[in-house]
Amino acid sequence: MDVLIHAVVGLHIIGIASLLGGFLTQMKAMGRGEARMVPAMLHGALTMLVTGVALVGLHQAQGDTVNTVKIGVKLALLVVILGLVYVKRDEEKVEPAAFGAVGALTTANIFIAVLWV
Repeated sequence: MDVLIHAVVGLHIIGIASLLGGFLTQMKAMGRGEARMVPAMLHGALTMLVTGVALVGLHQAQGDTVNTVKIGVKLALLVVILGLVYVKRDEEKVEPAAFGAVGALTTANIFIAVLWV
């Protein structure tokens, strides 16, 4: 079971990298007001959602204690990220505030995962 959990954690990290990487590639364009939500951002957020739910299920199936408050906060942030990315995915130019919010919320989600014990 541990090998499966580690594999899903790896996929979760790939999702985070895709979402944050898509954001970082558009930083220069954001400064010009021409940023857009690239497909990698949507796919990364969806990967994070699916693998995050799978990780919670796997840990509970193994009998581990899950910090439901932490998971709830992370899920809430991810739902907002997914909503922004999904709604704005077809726009040629996204407002810098909305685009910056995706980057800030993604970064917050990473720090919550790492620092909240």
